[in-house]
Amino acid sequence: MLRLDGASVRFAGHTALDGVELDVAEREIVCVLGPSGGGKSTLLRTVAGLQPLDSGRVFLDGRDLGGVPAHRRGVGLMFQDHQLFPQRDVGGNVAFGLRMHGASRQEQERRVRELLDLVGLPGAERRAVASLSGGEQQRVALARALAPRPRLLMLDEPLGQLDRSLRERLVVELRGVFRTLGTTVLAVTHDQGEAFALADRVVVMREGRIAQSGTPLEVWQRPADEFVARFLGFDNVVETTVTGQSADTPWGKLPVPEDSPQGPGTLLVRPAGVRLVDAAEGLRCTVAARTFRGTHVAVRLQPEGAPGLEAACALREAPEPGGTVGVVFDAADVVVLGGASRT
Repeated sequence: MLRLDGASVRFAGHTALDGVELDVAEREIVCVLGPSGGGKSTLLRTVAGLQPLDSGRVFLDGRDLGGVPAHRRGVGLMFQDHQLFPQRDVGGNVAFGLRMHGASRQEQERRVRELLDLVGLPGAERRAVASLSGGEQQRVALARALAPRPRLLMLDEPLGQLDRSLRERLVVELRGVFRTLGTTVLAVTHDQGEAFALADRVVVMREGRIAQSGTPLEVWQRPADEFVARFLGFDNVVETTVTGQSADTPWGKLPVPEDSPQGPGTLLVRPAGVRLVDAAEGLRCTVAARTFRGTHVAVRLQPEGAPGLEAACALREAPEPGGTVGVVFDAADVVVLGGASRT
């Protein structure tokens, strides 16, 4: 449905988008991740018609959008700060786009009721915007964006101003709404958990380019390179040389999966693959610190003369800081980086 063909944008010598190639299929939910300045929001603004391209083209349903103004592109855009009209009630906000498209009053009322039911605010038509909580305002903004039935809905940090528990609840609801309506979605977020819960496909951007694209599981299991691995929060990354099913690393020889790329490269060990054993076995490490993460404890380990390691342990099994443990590595959680799709 959506295609970016060599899309490039430059600001005063800085390249914000650098020849981006991206396809989004009908009914697909694509989330774009990346650090600040990576090009995420510029990509969204380019598709919306709010930022002109310096080179390349954008197509929607095969139609070249070059020269087409934002209000004629048939896309919906929902911002992080809601941008609701304070002088209008909830129903008036949701119906705004319908009025602009010339819908009858009866059609407006029917569509407003339908969408408020869908986003979990039944009967809220007459409520004042100022009386709504942050989460309720976000639902109204979503209903307003969906009301004109856009072919493509774009979300810019849609849940960024909400607290974590509310974000986690709403992201599941959002996915259900999009599935029910068959909406095609292009979303920008800095929150990995949000992107992985919402998306059919995750796109990681770096310096205006796509560093990796794949399903959430593919990106998590096989980061394309060291940048993607570290952006996802993995710290156990070192240089390596792989021979067969063994890798030479600063932590010693580690087992690697059968299909690993051979020769010099970069290796990731997910924290779940760092197994703690008796200090007399494996790689001897000092326990430097431990951090409670809710579902597990992150244990920071320091081997002698080698980079630090992070292990993931159950709370009851986490060793005390200052202690000494041994470490062995599970090949299932060892990844030789560089073998994932980047298109």
